[in-house]
Amino acid sequence: MTFETLTTRLGGVALLPGDPGYDTARTGIQRAYRHRPAVAVRAEGTDDVQLAVRHAAERGLPVAVQATGHGLNVPIDGGVLVDTSPMAEVRVNPVAGTAWVSAGTRWAQVIAEAARYGLAPLSGSAPEVGVVGYTLCGGLGLLGRRFGYAADHVRRVDLVTADGELRTVTPGDDLFWAVRGGGGNFGVVTGMEFALFPVARFYGGGMYFDTDRIPAVLKAYREWTTTVPDEMSSSLGVIPLPDVPAVPAPLRGRHVAHVRIAYVGTVEDGERWVSPLRLLGPRLVDTLGEMPYTDSGSIHNEPKQPRNFYCANLMLSRFDSSVPDAVLDLVGPGTGRFAVVQFNHLGAALARPPAVANAVSHRDAAYVLRVVTLPAGPERDAAHETAQAVTATVAPWAIGQSPNFIQGEPRAPEWTRDCYDPATLTRLTQIKAAHDPQNRFRCNVNITADPVAHR
Repeated sequence: MTFETLTTRLGGVALLPGDPGYDTARTGIQRAYRHRPAVAVRAEGTDDVQLAVRHAAERGLPVAVQATGHGLNVPIDGGVLVDTSPMAEVRVNPVAGTAWVSAGTRWAQVIAEAARYGLAPLSGSAPEVGVVGYTLCGGLGLLGRRFGYAADHVRRVDLVTADGELRTVTPGDDLFWAVRGGGGNFGVVTGMEFALFPVARFYGGGMYFDTDRIPAVLKAYREWTTTVPDEMSSSLGVIPLPDVPAVPAPLRGRHVAHVRIAYVGTVEDGERWVSPLRLLGPRLVDTLGEMPYTDSGSIHNEPKQPRNFYCANLMLSRFDSSVPDAVLDLVGPGTGRFAVVQFNHLGAALARPPAVANAVSHRDAAYVLRVVTLPAGPERDAAHETAQAVTATVAPWAIGQSPNFIQGEPRAPEWTRDCYDPATLTRLTQIKAAHDPQNRFRCNVNITADPVAHR
């Protein structure tokens, strides 16, 4: 298939470097690492995705996929980029309690549509993130301790495989097991159906503590998480906030500890559970209370504008008592190093196997440490070194990484080995060999068809 044939058959458009719209198609929210494809296809539907993959297969080219670009970790250089952002459709079945989405849908669309029926998805902290990429890498959501990973509740997946064929994969299919946790290694997802949950309102929000309270809050949060029920999901961020108008006035220019809460239960019980944290001292801002799920994005209140960022993470067997001081010595107030450090409390439903098995690994992790820094570009610099230094403080308790929180500085095969337990990785490698032996889909935390490559 020539480029000219491709362009005449597409419902969307195929763009070459220099064409109007090429830069828009290749650029997502992550600006430190950008795709540089030979061809960018803005797909309007499943047929366009199949044409793009077949075009790549005929030429032996790699294929990358982008909806929003939040999860970009390995940019394509040459090859074919499939931009699925135009494919943004949501269909909710309130009787079955499910939603079907197309490839470029963002969580904000699902949240709004599901709320019409008193339902909620297992979305994450940022509603602007794409549904498919988040879910394929596991999907650690705001309500994770109560309901598990988003990947645990997928019902079916429409997948264009390396040969350009469209397959609908369901329980009992090896590909259904692999794509739920195996990321984008097995094809381009064009549609996905998953369960929704009867959560119209919940108790949630955040508490911001000033700089002098950060050490006490870190230590208290560590102890508090050992006492809470499964219905309580939470995280703690230590964040240097800029002095800019977009930041609420009480927080501008401050280094803060931000405790984030999402509790599926009564307001009264929620207040009781957070009361030990409120005793830590005055809050700069306290937004805790009952809220509709449509306001769930306000809990973390993450920036929406495109930006350079680098994200490292480690999943931990425990939150050791030495960690707060070690982290603050590196990137705490007064160190002169910029880093956002976040601890997510895991366990509960996240630790239990799903009804239909999948490739999500490290369910025995009790916490995940995430570090976000701001590099100048894709080359290793001080920002990368800072993030790696922070994760090194918890290395004795590390059991792996989460593929949801890896962006930048490719380290294959280390990434892949860290994201999966050995038995899971062996099976993923076998399925890769069966469905993508040429490793067409490799711009990701890559699983290859060669088991030796992951040793």
